[in-house]
Amino acid sequence: MGMSFPATRLRRLRSSEALRRAFAETSLDPGDLIAPLFLKEGIREPVPIASMPRQYQHTIESLVKEARSLASKGVAGMMLFGIPEHKDPEGTEAWNAGGITQRGIRALKDELGDEALVIADLCLCEYTDHGHCGILKGDTVDNDPTIEAYGQVAVSQAEAGADLVAPSGMMDGQVRAIRSALDSSGKEMTPILAYSTKFASAFYGPFRDAAEGAPRFGDRRSYQEDPANLEEAVREALLDVEEGADALVVKPATSYLDVVRAVKEATGYPLVAYNVSGEYSMLLAAAEKGYLDERAATLEVLTSIRRAGADLVLTYHASKAAEWLA
Repeated sequence: MGMSFPATRLRRLRSSEALRRAFAETSLDPGDLIAPLFLKEGIREPVPIASMPRQYQHTIESLVKEARSLASKGVAGMMLFGIPEHKDPEGTEAWNAGGITQRGIRALKDELGDEALVIADLCLCEYTDHGHCGILKGDTVDNDPTIEAYGQVAVSQAEAGADLVAPSGMMDGQVRAIRSALDSSGKEMTPILAYSTKFASAFYGPFRDAAEGAPRFGDRRSYQEDPANLEEAVREALLDVEEGADALVVKPATSYLDVVRAVKEATGYPLVAYNVSGEYSMLLAAAEKGYLDERAATLEVLTSIRRAGADLVLTYHASKAAEWLA
């Protein structure tokens, strides 16, 4: 350091709000945030999600209204999760050109144009009647037929107008299969935001209520990452880069900040960290009890995710946080 107290006083640069703001090492702005949104087929008005305060299963009309509000606050974009009326073993509604997700994408792009990103979550769990993320062989997800289906989903979402497709199933080779399908269909400029590192986490519980995609039997530990493994997580990210991913996702975020940092340093790629439903609902429950200040705790959490290396944060706090940051 070269100097010590009293010549060196680190508190000098912390002694006023203006100084703290000027010398902050990490920034947090509305443009750093992406909001997950749920679109449900067959409902006539938005349905509150009991386990996720302030979040809704939307109609197309309410979806567009919420997206317009988010865009007006400067939020970078929205990730869309569709919930169809009809489900089957293969999840065929996922690539239906007239399906609920594709209709939602078109409605969002018609409303927003290039004002905000429309990102399509690409998986089968919301569309299969068994709730797993792919096509089954017995009681196991059959990897290779599943990634072929993912390719069909990607093309359908891109043709509907999605700015990015975001495969989240954690199948081996999914990025390569999707890239090949997009390129061969004339959608070579559609980027892939790959969930390279998605852990088999206990923090997804409220999301499964929202997306109605909980597995009917078993769990997802045979394809989602073991929470104990950091080195494997980095290998997954590097493989997705090799297969053609344009940007990466680490999910969840706050219990995995070491993974966020490791993936960012290993790849140098644009990185999104998903501040998931359980993390969101847990903070709001504590705030409701008076144990935490919601505003201060939310902004601290989101800043910590950015500090760890995330370029963007996918978060259910996006709307409120954008208001606070305005």
